[in-house]
Amino acid sequence: MAEQSVIMDEAAMRRALTRIAHEILERNKGVADCIIVGIKTRGVYLARRLAEKIESIEGVGVPVGELDITLYRDDLTHKAEDAVLQGAKLPGDITGQTVILVDDVLYTGRTVRAALDALIDNGRPRMIQLAVLVDRGHRELPIRPDFVGKNVPTARSEIVAVQVKEVDGSDQVAIRRGRSS
Repeated sequence: MAEQSVIMDEAAMRRALTRIAHEILERNKGVADCIIVGIKTRGVYLARRLAEKIESIEGVGVPVGELDITLYRDDLTHKAEDAVLQGAKLPGDITGQTVILVDDVLYTGRTVRAALDALIDNGRPRMIQLAVLVDRGHRELPIRPDFVGKNVPTARSEIVAVQVKEVDGSDQVAIRRGRSS
């Protein structure tokens, strides 16, 4: 039986996203020429929330896009053979723009590498920045986030599960551990 510990509740997630929104505004001196792109699935909802927070803080809307990186993964042989490519739903041309890539959990870096490939196939951004709700370590690629909600040291055997209301009915982040025999 798996054991679970909640490490971020709804309020903690909201505070982390508010802080990330402020950091994005500060680093980019506003959001002119910025696009926020969420990595499917939960990164899309986090990206939308970041855009809403930025608009409430700055009074300026930020275009939001979605990225399905399924067919860009280097472990595709482990995925279902009938994987359906949703592709990129970008709010316009990303060439010359600052793209803020959003994901729920940063682990090995392979998802982000795939997302970078997918973005570059859609244009040449001026800059790509990475925002993640949770950085759990264990990188296999030289990828580091620009904006982090929470750094959480984990064991490789643990699972970091992000839940968002839009998909799961509640907002929280939990660590699941398998019971050792």
